[in-house]
Amino acid sequence: MSDISIISLHGKTPRIHDSAFIAPGCRIIGDVEIGPDASIWYNCVIRADVNRIVIGARTNVQDGSVIHCDSPRPGSPDGFPTIIGEDVLIGHMAMVHGCTLEDRAFVGLGAIVMDGCRIGGDAMLAAGAMLTPGKTMPSGQLWGGRPAQYMRDLPEPAIMGMRMGVAHYVENAKAHKSACREP
Repeated sequence: MSDISIISLHGKTPRIHDSAFIAPGCRIIGDVEIGPDASIWYNCVIRADVNRIVIGARTNVQDGSVIHCDSPRPGSPDGFPTIIGEDVLIGHMAMVHGCTLEDRAFVGLGAIVMDGCRIGGDAMLAAGAMLTPGKTMPSGQLWGGRPAQYMRDLPEPAIMGMRMGVAHYVENAKAHKSACREP
């Protein structure tokens, strides 16, 4: 039942922890590292062909999302790798490019995070928002709009809800991983 492409490129092969769930339809290319209990849902593309991508433990990248990085160039000698921490939620159809998502960050459905951005822990980029290059979202804040801007601090129940979402996706991924192995 598997239709997963794991592609080595430029001498780099994706490194995927045995406990991670990679759904059918995914394309994982190049210098990618995926941590324990992470889940990459149906039809995602994770392409590390010009820099590296790291996805931490228990992070989920939901259906149809695209994660890429940016190559070194004048003025940016290291380029922009994409570094995604632990317990991060990335909503369906998000685009995450050359940025850092700290532990417990949240990227909403269809949101875009661009080069050089940083989203702090327990911060949320709202659905459909676009975080333009070089912006930093401090921990515990909600940003929204195109371009994204600060809206308000997140109350504790919203932060706890995001953390419960992480636990839900870890368990749901186990069920999907088992179902994908069945004939």
